[in-house]
Formats: sequence, structure tokens, C-alpha cells
Amino acid sequence: MTTTQPRIAFLGTGLMGAPMCANLLKHGFTLTVWNRSPEKAQALAPLGATVTHSAAEAVSHADVVFTMLSNDEAVESMVLDPAILAAAHSGTVFIDSSSTRPATAKKLATALAEHQLQFVDCPVSGGVKGAQEGTLALMAGGPAALIESLAPVFSALGRLTHVGDHGAGQVAKLANQQIVAITIGAIAEAMTLVSRSGGSAAAFRDAIRGGFAESTILALHGERMINRHFEPGGPCKHQYKDLRNIQSQMALHHLQLPLTNAVTELFGELCEDGGAELDHSALLLQIERLNPKER
Repeated sequence: MTTTQPRIAFLGTGLMGAPMCANLLKHGFTLTVWNRSPEKAQALAPLGATVTHSAAEAVSHADVVFTMLSNDEAVESMVLDPAILAAAHSGTVFIDSSSTRPATAKKLATALAEHQLQFVDCPVSGGVKGAQEGTLALMAGGPAALIESLAPVFSALGRLTHVGDHGAGQVAKLANQQIVAITIGAIAEAMTLVSRSGGSAAAFRDAIRGGFAESTILALHGERMINRHFEPGGPCKHQYKDLRNIQSQMALHHLQLPLTNAVTELFGELCEDGGAELDHSALLLQIERLNPKER
């Protein structure tokens, strides 16, 4: 990586990637972008991004390459694409901000090192709102010195914590997603209890704000549930993917985590019932299906 401000390529400019790119541009970074759907990348051109026709072309101009893709398979096929590996300069740092299995992060780190390339797994939390506001929680796994050298890049996106070696970032993100999913489930069940008991879900939410049950999830997703506004946000299919990755990690370490198992089943049912593209706060709909209104 150069000693001056690094040139950045960003592969994957969707719901999260696009606002992350906007913040990198606001902080003065030279940014090249690529997306499988070209119009999503092209929307960043007026902000100063250079749009390329291929991911390899974007990588060829970069010292740092971000990937923000849908799943393990997409990340692996992109990062280990021979064209990408050939285009990257020696020492280029790949930062994967997708949510993947820890084993995938370790595999990518090893494979890239064989090509004199560097890797950091740095998934994020905070949703689209956090990406837009530059307040994401960034969980970085990899060499401490490398991550420290990238501090100006990370600071454009949010608050960075170095959580350990390769794969540790993804473990932290999985644990984060456990808390998110279980808390969404708890709020959905509580609102169902209140509304089916004749109360107001909106008044209930207002009443407990500032108490022990306060959380960002209650503030944001609780409001979504009350307004029944389920446009993503974080799609249910991605939450379900993360939960299945958590279950793989549970099996690896022989863990019994019953709350995680229960909420995974609920998200799976919601996705099967047509809710895969809805925001993950739409778990309320699955709870309501289990509890039809009395006639």
C-alpha cells in the first residue's frame, strides 16, 4: 500500500455499499467502483467516483479493495477470480465488509497471501442508516499493524474495533447478528402480546423508551413494526443467511444456543412464506401468523 492517501476500489454498491462509497468520497478518497448491476455504480459518478466496466479494472487502480457482497460464495468467487488476482498490485489490501463465515475469511487471507496480497475481514453493523451517516460499527480481523495503517479509511465509515486475527471480525458480526435477531424477535413478541391484549403497541414502545429495554432496535425496528414499514433495510434473507452461518459455528464448537435456534426457525419460515425481501423487522408478521386474531 502506498504511504500517501490510498486509492480505493469498491466492489458491490448496493444498499450498504453505495452510502459507504459516498462517505469515502466525502473524505476525499480517490474511489473506483463496480457493481454487477451497472446502474447502481453509475449513481455514484456525480459524487466523484470512477465507474468501471469490470471488477478487475477497478482493482487495477487500487491500493485498497472493499467487497460488500451478498454471501460467502459471491465473495469467494470475486476475490479469488484469476482476473482479480492478476489485476491487483503486490501489497494491495482486500477488505471484506460482507457477512460471511469465519472459515471463509481465513481461507481468503491464506489464498491472497500466496499472491502477495493482504486481507482484512471487516464486517459492519448499523444498517443503511449507519452507512449513510458514517456511524457504522466496524469489526476488523487481521494483523494489528495493517489495520492501524488503514485507520483514516475506516474513520470515514464509522467506529473501528480490532477484534483479533483473521476470522475474528466475522465471529463478532455473527454474534452481533444473534443479538439483533433475538432482540427483533423479543420486540415482535412483546408488541403482539400488547396488541392482542387490547393495548397500543405504539404507546407501549413509548412507555418503555429509556428503561432497561431501550435499544437502537426498539427505536428503529420497533417504529417499523408499528408503522408496518417493511422495506429493507436489512432483508430477511440476509438475516437468515447470517443465522445459518451462526448455526454452523455453533456446530463447530458443539454449542447449544436455544434462543438462536428458535429465531433461526422463525426467520426461515418467514423467508419461505414470501418475506425474504422484506426488512428483518418483518419478523412481526411471522409472529402474527402464529397468533391469528380471535373472531
